[in-house]
Amino acid sequence: MTPAMTPASIPRITPETVEALFTRGDGSFRFARWGRPLAPVVFGTEDASLDPIKDALRATAALGDLPVAETDPEFGANLLIFFVRDWAELAGVPNLDRLLPDLAPLLERLRRARANQYRSFRFDADGAISLCTILLRMDAALAALPAQTLASGQMVQSMLLWSDTAFATESPLATVTGSGHTAARPDIAALIRAAYDPVLPAASTEPAHAHRLAARAGLLLGRPGG
Repeated sequence: MTPAMTPASIPRITPETVEALFTRGDGSFRFARWGRPLAPVVFGTEDASLDPIKDALRATAALGDLPVAETDPEFGANLLIFFVRDWAELAGVPNLDRLLPDLAPLLERLRRARANQYRSFRFDADGAISLCTILLRMDAALAALPAQTLASGQMVQSMLLWSDTAFATESPLATVTGSGHTAARPDIAALIRAAYDPVLPAASTEPAHAHRLAARAGLLLGRPGG
């Protein structure tokens, strides 16, 4: 269940907590944000789900003032979301192997791990995100989520290059009081806003970048210094 947040329950933002969110399992720090407008396309979902999904995508993109466009000049679409019931369905998708090299071994690894989601990123010459491919296998856990909640969670996790271990034990979402909808937790929303500050670089491998993000996010939350 996605928790409701009160001011007292919002996690503190410190350089250490921010650094952990961008430190990968191999110990390396890697931060990146999008360097271009989003051009999303959704495959395999019911028409009734499209509007809640699009609304969630736009609402989350707005946290970083990230425009949503009809097309991307390089890829056509640069945020691709595939909904399937079984990983094997993706084997027959035309040209998907161009986006995801070694597609067959990847699908086998996902099947063996009983995974229900996978995200792959590409980057431009400056290290900024240029393309994201999201694969979702609609098992019982994902199918139980409202479309808006599912899309919000995926979009939050695609706005930045988070660590591969970020959110493994805690959802990045919270329930919006009074609406029943979900959105990025206040601390995560503040961090996304901070990450898209145009003064900051679009990508960094320096752990010290976490200090700059934490300082800005803390101010946005009204908690200078975390």
